[in-house]
Amino acid sequence: MIRCDWCGDDPLYMKYHDEEWGKPFNDDQLMFEFLLLETFQAGLSWITILRKRENFRVAFDHFNPELIAKYDEYKVESLMQDAGIIRNRMKINAAVTNAQLVQQMKEEGLGLSDYFWNWVDGKPVINHPKTMKDIPATSDLSDRISKDLKKRGFKFVGSTVIYAHLQATGIVNDHIVDCHFR
Repeated sequence: MIRCDWCGDDPLYMKYHDEEWGKPFNDDQLMFEFLLLETFQAGLSWITILRKRENFRVAFDHFNPELIAKYDEYKVESLMQDAGIIRNRMKINAAVTNAQLVQQMKEEGLGLSDYFWNWVDGKPVINHPKTMKDIPATSDLSDRISKDLKKRGFKFVGSTVIYAHLQATGIVNDHIVDCHFR
């Protein structure tokens, strides 16, 4: 069975690739989960985040942006003591800020999934990379979304983070052409 090279032979990576990566969905809380995890991944490997995903799920109230938006300094301090997650104060604070902004968007009638899917008119961008070398780290689309999110006040949403988010959520399909999930 041919998979995208990035997952190698790690069972957790293969399961993630086969069951989640690049599969389109329209669920605000799941979209926020991926965004939160991608922001924590900045500068780290994705496998590090995957291995801690369930710890993140518990620590961050099952990725519920409504609850995360209400975190105070005491909750942030308790997260800083949680060895099961990435203990980076800037990223933890970014998760809270981003949750608050997601809630604000929701109050304005814009769900997070709709926000991302609106950039591609509701249709996944399907690329045809032959090898992993053909897959960029950023794109014009991720540049534009990153710029818009930053303008809205979101943190840790650089173009590389956003491109990875678009790939993970199936908004951009970057499975290599020989991958059995193509």
